[in-house]
Amino acid sequence: MKPPAPMPASLVSALDREPVAVRVRRLAAARRRATALLAVVAALFLAVTAAGAHGVVLGYVQAGAEAAVVGGVADWFAVTALFRRPLGLPIPHTALIAGRKDQFAATLGQFVQENFLTADVLADRIGAARLAPRLGSWLADEANAARFAGHAAGLLVRAAGAFGDEDAGRVLAAGLTKAAEGIEVAPLAGRILRVMIAEGRHTGLVTDIIVAGDRYLASHHAELRDRFEAEAPRWVPDAAYRRVFERMYGRLRHKLMSIAADPGDQTRVQLEEWIAGLPERLETSSELRERGERFKHDVLGSAGLRDLSSSLWESTTQALRSQAADPASALRGWLTDALAAAGQRLGSDPRLQDSLQSAVQSAAKIMADQFHDELAGLVTATIQKWDGAETSSQLELLLGRDLQFIRINGTVVGAGVGLALHAIVLALA
Repeated sequence: MKPPAPMPASLVSALDREPVAVRVRRLAAARRRATALLAVVAALFLAVTAAGAHGVVLGYVQAGAEAAVVGGVADWFAVTALFRRPLGLPIPHTALIAGRKDQFAATLGQFVQENFLTADVLADRIGAARLAPRLGSWLADEANAARFAGHAAGLLVRAAGAFGDEDAGRVLAAGLTKAAEGIEVAPLAGRILRVMIAEGRHTGLVTDIIVAGDRYLASHHAELRDRFEAEAPRWVPDAAYRRVFERMYGRLRHKLMSIAADPGDQTRVQLEEWIAGLPERLETSSELRERGERFKHDVLGSAGLRDLSSSLWESTTQALRSQAADPASALRGWLTDALAAAGQRLGSDPRLQDSLQSAVQSAAKIMADQFHDELAGLVTATIQKWDGAETSSQLELLLGRDLQFIRINGTVVGAGVGLALHAIVLALA
C-alpha cells in the first residue's frame, strides 16, 4: 500500500504525529497477521474435511476451524466495509466512511457544538486551567518576557507597516486639524507668554530675538547692501551710497549688541515692556484673534503640514523598525521590563488573577454564544471538503491496525463458539 498524500487539516495529523510511512508498515504487518491466522484455520478446516472427520477430537477440530473461518471472514468483511468495497464488489452499505463523509461531518459538527463550544463548558475549562497564575509565572521569567517583547515589537512594526506613509500623513494631518479646530491661537499664545513672563524667561527671549536679528544682518550683508544701492537715485554715486549703507549697517549691529549686553538699555526696557503687555492684548484683542485664526487655518490647510506629517510618520516607523530589530534597544528593554513586572504582579496578586480569569471567562462565553454556530459550521465544512477516498485512507491508517485485531479476535472467538456448539450437539445427540 502506497502512503496516501497528506490531507490538509486532517484529523490524523491532529491525533497522531507518527510518520505516515511508519503507520503504513504497522498496518500492513497487522493485516498480514490477521490474514495469516485466517489462512491457517481455513487450511486446517480443509485438511480435516478432506481427510474425513473421524473421532471426537477431529470432530472438535473441524467444528472449531469451520467456525473460526466464518468468524474471521465475517470480521474481515466488516472491517473492510468501513473503508472500501470488499473485493471491489458494489455491495450495499460498504465503503461507509467514504459514502457517509458528509453525514459524519454534520454529526461531528453538531457534537462539537453541543459538547465543546457551549459557554459553560468553555468557562469551566478555562477556570480549571488557571491561566492567570500560569501566565504570571511565565512572564515573570525575564527570558520569557524578553522573547514575548520581541514578538510584541514585531507586531507593532507590522501594524505600523500596514499604513502607507502618505495615508498615515493624511490621517495625522486630519487628526491635528480636528484637534486644533477648537483651540484659539492668540489666547493660547498669550497664556504661554504670560507663564514665561511670570518665570522671568522673557528676558532671555528678548536677548535671543536681538541676537537672531544680528545674525540675520551678518549673514545677509551683501543682499541688504545690493537692495539699498538699488533704491539710490541715479545721480548719487554708488560709492557714496555704499558708505552710507556701511555706516548705517555698522551702527545697527552695534546697537543690537549693546541692547543684548545691557539689561538697562532704554530700547531693551521698552521692548520688554511691550512684551509684558502682549499677553493681555493676545487674549483680549479681536484683531489679534482674527489674525491668529487666519494663520492657523493657513497652516492647517497647507501642503507643508501633510508633508511634515508623512515625514514624521516615516521617521517614526523607521525608528520603530530599528528598535524592534535590536534586542538591546530601549524599546525592547522597556517592553521586557514592563512585561516582567506585570508577570510578577499577576503572580502575586490573587485579586488581579481573579479579575483576569473572570475577564477571560466572560470573553469566552461571549465568543461561544456569538460564534458557536459558525465554529460548528467550520468543522462540518472542513470535513465536507475532504476527499472521501482520502479521508477513508487516512482514518484506516489511524484505526486500521487496531481493527485488524478485531479480525484476529473474531477468528479466535469463532473457533471457541464452534467448539461450544459442537459440544452441545454431541451432548444432545
